[in-house]
This record gives sequence, structure tokens and C-alpha cells, in this order.
Amino acid sequence: LVNSRMLFVFAFQTGHTTGPSLNNDKLYKFAYSAEVYVDQVKASLQKSAGYRISSGVDVNLLWRNPDNDDDQLVKITMKDVQVENVSERPAAKNVFEGKSPEKIIGKEYLEALQRPIVLELVRGKVKTFYSYQNEPGFTQNIKRGLASLFQLQLHSGSSREVDVSGKCNTTYHVRQDQVTKIKDLDSCEIEKKGFTSHNRILDVSTKATSATVYVLEDSFIKSIKAEENFAFVLNYRRKTGSKIVSKQRLELKSIQAGLGLIAAKQVASVIKTLDPSYIAMPLEAEPVKSKCRKCPSLSEHWQSIRANMHPDKLSKAEAAKSFLSFIQNIRKATKEEILKVIKSENKEFLPQVVDAVTSAQTPESLEAVLEFLDFKDASTSILQERFLYACGFASHPSETLLKSLTEKFKGDVANEEIRETLVIVMGALIRKLCDKGGCKLPAVVEAKRLILNRLEKAKKDDNVRMYLLALKNALLPEAIPVLLKYAESGEGPISSLAASALQRYDPSFLTKEVKETMNRIYHQSRKVHEKTVRTTAAAIILNSNPSYMEVKNILLSIGELPMEMNKYMLSMIQDILHFEMPSSKTVRQVLKDMRTHNYDRFSKMGSSSAYTGYITRGPDVSSTYSLDILYSGSGILRRSNVNIHVFDRSTELHAIQVVIEAQGLESIIAATPDEGEENLDSFAGMSAILFDFQLRPVTFFQGYGDLMSKMLSATGDPINVVKGLVLLTDFLQEVQLQSGPTASAEFLGGLAIDISGGMEFSLWYRESKTNVKNRVAMFVAGNTEVDSFFIKTGVETTVEAETSLDFISTVQFSQYPFLVCMQMDRVESPFRTHVTKYESLPSGRRYTARGGKAAMLAGNEYPLHQENSNMCRKVFGAKSDSAGSWF
Repeated sequence: LVNSRMLFVFAFQTGHTTGPSLNNDKLYKFAYSAEVYVDQVKASLQKSAGYRISSGVDVNLLWRNPDNDDDQLVKITMKDVQVENVSERPAAKNVFEGKSPEKIIGKEYLEALQRPIVLELVRGKVKTFYSYQNEPGFTQNIKRGLASLFQLQLHSGSSREVDVSGKCNTTYHVRQDQVTKIKDLDSCEIEKKGFTSHNRILDVSTKATSATVYVLEDSFIKSIKAEENFAFVLNYRRKTGSKIVSKQRLELKSIQAGLGLIAAKQVASVIKTLDPSYIAMPLEAEPVKSKCRKCPSLSEHWQSIRANMHPDKLSKAEAAKSFLSFIQNIRKATKEEILKVIKSENKEFLPQVVDAVTSAQTPESLEAVLEFLDFKDASTSILQERFLYACGFASHPSETLLKSLTEKFKGDVANEEIRETLVIVMGALIRKLCDKGGCKLPAVVEAKRLILNRLEKAKKDDNVRMYLLALKNALLPEAIPVLLKYAESGEGPISSLAASALQRYDPSFLTKEVKETMNRIYHQSRKVHEKTVRTTAAAIILNSNPSYMEVKNILLSIGELPMEMNKYMLSMIQDILHFEMPSSKTVRQVLKDMRTHNYDRFSKMGSSSAYTGYITRGPDVSSTYSLDILYSGSGILRRSNVNIHVFDRSTELHAIQVVIEAQGLESIIAATPDEGEENLDSFAGMSAILFDFQLRPVTFFQGYGDLMSKMLSATGDPINVVKGLVLLTDFLQEVQLQSGPTASAEFLGGLAIDISGGMEFSLWYRESKTNVKNRVAMFVAGNTEVDSFFIKTGVETTVEAETSLDFISTVQFSQYPFLVCMQMDRVESPFRTHVTKYESLPSGRRYTARGGKAAMLAGNEYPLHQENSNMCRKVFGAKSDSAGSWF
């Protein structure tokens, strides 16, 4: 005994590759347990949902290669299998109470679990796994999990190993009689489903660890402790998350006399002698899934949630919740089942059905919705638009989707607005596929070529605008020269659109050529440009690491600009300083020069402004709002811009942008237009970006005649920009546990949204008002579940909120400087979280533990600069108490 122990220690010290070795004619009796815990990330394991399988395990040597001692055949048998709760619990809350293992697991499954397996171990690694062919996949995987524990090497080092988890990078640390095995679970290659959200902020972070500690005695295993941890947390709310902990223990209880070895030269002969029914099988787990019992059909599920999807309820959390559950069921449905629901619905509910079917993003759902929609029929344009917007928000779009839209765009499209939306959405899909490394996919290459070629040939302004909007979504590096050309040479709205597209690029793409062009536009080196284009050019320069001279030239221009533009630029510079933006350091250096920093320059009158502030500042994510508003010299709005950005330490999400633009309205009040804007057509419209996706702009009126007719018939009602259901967070990850079961983590986040905007004039009171209303309801649902054949155990987490954010700007232009009051208000908002832990048997017996919190988030009027507060007092102090129509 002493000699064998010394030989074993010597093997460690010299780095010999010999694996664990069993003695002949011995039966090793072990106690085995496999535990699974599911809970919230920070919760202790004492009250977690889960279960424990325990059994005896008999291990004996069948055969040793006469030519190689390190080549062994080992038989492993599970005996006396028991199932119990993983934590202490009263009998009333124990789903296994009063049930025998045969009742819990099922006779067939229990027999299969207790049939022996055979391993061929070569130098400690499993070369071949032998089992019976027709056994259920669930029981095979549990035995694979047990078999994988017997795989180890007795010298430190790293290698690629195959076990129940797949082919993984594995590192061994050996210290005397102890071996620690660390498995890199992120490196494991195994067949599993999963997808993530497009933007990191909307996604889920995962962390997985695996460690196994072996204690050895007399060249064989004395005990094994293995533990895996999987954690899933929402990036934008890290309190919302879940974890799975899987533990295995194997402990040697006794060594008894056993059967002798089988005499043979080849493994195949031994297996044939033992039981010809044995076959060699992969050690990595096979995909398995429990069948759903008593699950409703798609039609039945739709009927149960239909009332929550009424258009009048689309800003309620219940609508978003129903939307998510509908998506989950659509993902399991056939094309025929989906079409049955679509064709049975009326026009009031159909848009919501289309939202959900498109957001499901399965081949079946795409085929169904494309078969239903006829782009040659203008009467169904509302449904076509909802389909296209859902495509634009797609969390993990496929090449097939982009290819389908490209084919539709090339074909007949009855409604011109739908045709425009089609190509805008194609731009968004190009960007998402490129971000995932799919820029060279045939469908992406074709769509890029189509947009760039048709833009080059476009003659009409409407067509040019359509392709520029597509490029504004696609953000292709190769489109920058084209955008520069239109920004500098285009007229009015075209130039403004091209400049705003360039503004969306990451500063790393903005080359010397881009900055030179923006400087020429701002300083009007080659031609006169509208204020909207010049101010966008200035913003691009100041947000892309500007040089000392660039900042100095911009500051020196203040005082030489049109009156309201002077004020706007001054406000922009002050905002950079106040909010400590990246260029603030350079601005401060320039302001040390008294030629740029003097009273004359910094005391310009006007009402235009730019301001940025925080909505929230948190450990997970922060969000900012920015409001900037630019007027013409006569006091009429030229552009108001509301932005909300969400960001963490490494990623930014442009959550909302609503821009209202107007031009050529001076004739209404007999005012003089600003320089370079004398011949502009009367126009007002609204453009929106929602979660990094540029929507098709909406026109309030175009031309003087249209303006007058709408003024005379105006009701003051806002125009809807976007209304519908949006899938934001879409995360699914399947996990193969080392102990054998399969687990999954699914997080879905839905938004019911209603954004509208309006612009009103009162000639009588010489007052104008713009109003942007954002009504949203959010629902996030996470379900992390371990699926064993005899039990499902998991944790469900939900977060829900409803809110409304209004931006109102009121202008009184009866005097100069005219009075401007900007308001940004959030109403009181309900916020609720729920956690449900559960264990469920196929018989229907179920254990559930629930918890939750509810709060009312106070309403808030977001502070802007002091000057705005002073003006709001004057505007509302001067208002007449008399009520009446605007016109």
C-alpha cells in the first residue's frame, strides 16, 4: 500500500500522464448526489427552487488492456435512486411528499437510469461511452453527467476535452492528492439554441463558471465535488436576473470484493461478452425537450389575451405583457396556425397581431405574414407599415427577412409611403446584420448596392430623401462620401437630412474630409446654407474631437450669425461646458483668449437654446435628455429637437429623438425671412428615431395652400407618429448542465408605445405651440428553468411600468425678443416587480413561492436653464384668462 501511494505521488511530481487506476477484482461503492438550485442572482440557496437526485453508485473494472495499463473498461451502475427537495421545506410545500421514486420518475425512466453504463478510460480521459440505444435522452444525459466526473488527468495543464457539456477548454491544477478541474463553459461546443438582443444595453449579461475538485487515495477517487454557476442579469436593471447552481458529489463509502476481469485483447470482444446490446454513443449531451401537456392552441391563447390588445389599451403594461406571451406562443406555432389567427381577426386588432407575428422572427411567422400582406393593395397600408416597423425593430433579423423586403421593394408597391418605409427598414436591417458580422452576406451586399445605385440615379427630391433615410439607418462607412456630397451641395431639407445622417455616425468614422466639409458648411465657404444645416454641421464638429482652431473659429463666428443662430450657438457652447462633454476641455482653453470670450459675444439676445440634463444616473445605466430649439428671426420655430440617450460604460442607445421642423411660415405673420431662406416653401413635419431606428418622417403640411386649409380646419389634435408594440429585449440561451439536465434562460422586454406630435398657431394671440407626447408602457419577463423529465423547476421575474413624457414649447411672437417657454414633464408612474419560484411535476402538482414590490414614481418637471424658467413665468403670467378657439 505504501509503495503504491509513493508511486502515485511520484506520478504527479514527474508529470506522468497516467490516469486514475482501479484495482482488479474490487467493487467500489460510492454515494452520489446531483443538486439543482434556481433563484434570483443575489439570493441565498436556502430557499431556492430545485431538487436533489441521490443514489448509490457501483464502480468496477471489467478489463485492462494487456499492452497498456492506462486503457481500462469500467462499469458504472446507479442504484437506489431517490428524489427529494433541495432545501428544507414543510410537507405541505413539498411536491415529492408521499411519492416513491418510481411514482416521481416513472417506472420506465427509473429502470433506464439504473441500467449500467461502460466507459473506456485511456490515460484518465473517456475514449468511449457505452449505453443502451433506445433509452430516453433525459436518463442518458444524467448518466453522461455521472460518467463525465470520472474524466481527469493527473498532471497540471490545459486541453480541449469532450464531456456532457460538449467540447470545452479545460485546465487542471494538481497539488499532491488533490486535482482541481476548471472548465471554460463559454468555450464549449455543443448544439444549443439561443439569440441575443441587437443592442447591449437592451440585452442580458451572462456569466458561467465550472470547477471540480478531486481528492485521490491509492491512485483512485476518494471524493469528487463539482459545482457550476450560471448567472443572467438584465443590463439596464441588474437587480432583475436569475441564477442556476448545479452541484454534484461523489464519495467513496467502501471497497468490497468484486468480479474478476474479462479476458480479451480487444474492447469490442469485452463489450460483446458483457451485453451485445451496448453501443458506443457520444459523451456530450443529446438535445431533449419535455412535451407540453394541456397547452392551449395559438388561437385559444390569442382569445385569452385579445381584450388587452385593444388599440385604446396600447399604453398599458398589460398590453406589453400580453404581447410578449403571444410572441412566445407564436414561436412554437406552425405557419397554418399563425395564418388562422391572422385571417380570423378584424381591422381593429389586426395591427397588434401583425406586430407580434413579425416580432416572433421565426421562418414560419415570416412566411405567414408575407403570405397575408399584399403590397399591391393600398387599402391594407396600415398593416404593411406595422409589419415594416416591427421588422425595423427586429432583435435578431435574418438574411431571409432582408432578402424578402428587397424583393418587395423591387416589385409593385401601391402606396408610396410604404415604398419609402420599405427602403428605410432595409437600411436598418443592413446595419443590424453588419453589426453581427454579416456585411458580406449576399442579401446584405445586394441591398447596399441597390440603395447606393438608386440614390446615384435619383432625380426627384422625394426619391433622394427616401434613400438618404435608408443610409441614415444603415450607417455604412462607404456611404459617407455620398452623404457629404448631399450635405454640402443639396438644397434645404435634403442637405439637412444628409447632415443629420452624418451626425449619427460614431466619431471614429468622421475623417479629416468630413470635418473639412462640415467647417465649409458652417462657415458658408462655398455657398449660403440654412440655419438647420449649419447648426448640425457645428454639432458634428464639436462632437468629434475638435481642434483648438476649429473651436476658436466657431466661437469667433458668434456675433456675425443671424440673430437667433447667434443665441443657439452660444447656448450650445454653454451646454458643452455645463454638461462636461468631451470637447469641453478644448472649449475652456479657447475661452482663455479674450477675443473669443467677451461680454459682446456672450450677451447676444434671442430665444433659441440647447440644454442637456440627466433623467437618471444609476450603477447599471444612466439616461440623459437634451432639448434644443432654433427659431427664425421672426419668432417662428425652425426646429425643435428632443433626444433621450441611454448609456452604460461601453455602449450608448439612442432611445428617442423627436424633431419638429418648420420653414417658410413668415408670410403668415407678414415677417421677413432670414438670409438664405427667402424662397423656402411653407412646410412643417416631424421625424422620429426610436431605439436607434429612424422612422419615416411625418408631414404636417406642405405648401402655402395646404397650410391655410389645415389652419382653417385644425382641431388641435396631435398627429400620431408611431403607435404599436415593440420587442426590445429578446434573449434566449439554452444551457447544458454538467449533471445532465437541460436549462434555459429567456428574457423578453416589450414596449407598448404611442408617440404623437402637433404644431398649432394662433394669429389672434400671435402665439405658436409645439407638443410632443410620449406615452409608453414596459413589461419585462424573465424565465429561467431547468427541465428534467420528471420535474420543471425555475424562477420567473417580471418588471412593469407605465409613464408619459410630454415636451411642450410655447412661443409668443408679439414682441422681440419673443417669449419662449419649454416644458418637459413626466407624469406619476406606477412601477411593479414580481418574482415567482416554482417546481412542477407532470401530474400537475406544483409548488410556488411569490414575492413582489410596487411603487409609485413621482412625476417630475425636468429642469432646464434658468433663463427658460424666467421666460415661462412671463408667458403664463401674460396669458389671458379668456378661453376660445385657436383660430
